[in-house]
Amino acid sequence: MSELIFALGLVAVLEGLVLVLAPSRFEDLVKALESMSHDKRRLLGLLFVAIGVATVWAVKSV
Repeated sequence: MSELIFALGLVAVLEGLVLVLAPSRFEDLVKALESMSHDKRRLLGLLFVAIGVATVWAVKSV
């Protein structure tokens, strides 16, 4: 359970850094996501989930 909390904290730090270091680029990203269709956003989300699962699996197996 502590690993899950650690991972969520790390995600919060990384997302916070994006907002602190490049707020205008974040706004551009949000606008780009708004212009995408729902299917493309779902596919993009699925891709990031797959990358995250593969990364966690690779790190845990070492």
